Amino acid sequence: MSATNIDEAKLEAFMGQAVTDMGAIISAPLMVIGEKLGLYKAMAGAGPLSSQEVAERSGAAERSVREWLRNQAAGGYITYDPESDRYTLPDEHALALADEESPFYILGVYDSIASLYADEDRILEAFRTGGGMGWHEHDHRLFRGTERFFRPGYKANLVAEWIPALDGVQEKLERGAKVADIGCGHGASTIIMAEAFPESEFFGFDYHEASIERAREAAGDAGVGDRISFEVASAKDYPGSDYDLVCVFDCLHDMGDPVGASAHVLETLASDGSWMIVEPFANDKVEENLNPVGRVFYGASTVICTPASLAQEVGLALGAQAGEARLSEVLKEGGFTRTRRATETPFNLVLEARP
Repeated sequence: MSATNIDEAKLEAFMGQAVTDMGAIISAPLMVIGEKLGLYKAMAGAGPLSSQEVAERSGAAERSVREWLRNQAAGGYITYDPESDRYTLPDEHALALADEESPFYILGVYDSIASLYADEDRILEAFRTGGGMGWHEHDHRLFRGTERFFRPGYKANLVAEWIPALDGVQEKLERGAKVADIGCGHGASTIIMAEAFPESEFFGFDYHEASIERAREAAGDAGVGDRISFEVASAKDYPGSDYDLVCVFDCLHDMGDPVGASAHVLETLASDGSWMIVEPFANDKVEENLNPVGRVFYGASTVICTPASLAQEVGLALGAQAGEARLSEVLKEGGFTRTRRATETPFNLVLEARP
């Protein structure tokens, strides 16, 4: 390329963006450290602290903590006062970094990100061959990280917003309904519903045996193990019938044959039942998803969701940014005649399908 054809302002702007991304990438393991050592929690609500005070409150080594604090301040995650040489975690940031019960908590996703570096060689091979990579083939941190990333949103929205947006479903659950949660993973969504609707009975299914084992433990810990049955089964062959509500949370796009799964849901649903499909938020056109949220979901889709689908039969590979129109096509191909967008959040689309 001739240097005379280069727009220096554009180049400088791009390099600034690239350096910002480098800083984010190198900071990712430091955020994992911050969570595991309790550094964010040590700072939450404490006001300005010296590096020595953060170290003492967390039980970590001061010199390492000092460097960590400077990285976090450079990224804008905490603030620094040069006159007092003290650092502060703003209360608003603490909701995302120190409060695991907050709907804004983000640190869970970093386990998933770490898992992808461990899986680099297998992901690369999947790119070369097009054969995909099954969900179960990933590093174990992906499963826990996925649960921890999605659970705050489910806890904030599932009972308060999403179920009430469905046609008559909340009333059924309050009276006592039969519910299937397909692709339940570690059971976070199933447990949240069981806690909220004690008159109803819940069945969680996932093809990944290790996740089902963890879900059973979590249900016992939550005191709802008597109202939830977790079993190993796929979306196309899970047992049972006459379900009043079937749910899939952020996993329809991961399935190799989502049309076949839709057809099976229809077979197992009661005649007046509802299917709630929760998917990552996406608009229907690529250009409408070229934003920070879309970037995250396209990234996850590239290395997790699309390879997972390609590794299964059919391999439709919807991707995590399929959008409402494409998802509705899949539901209709599976036999559903009524589909609609029930509600949404910045991170999720919630669709309702009826026979």
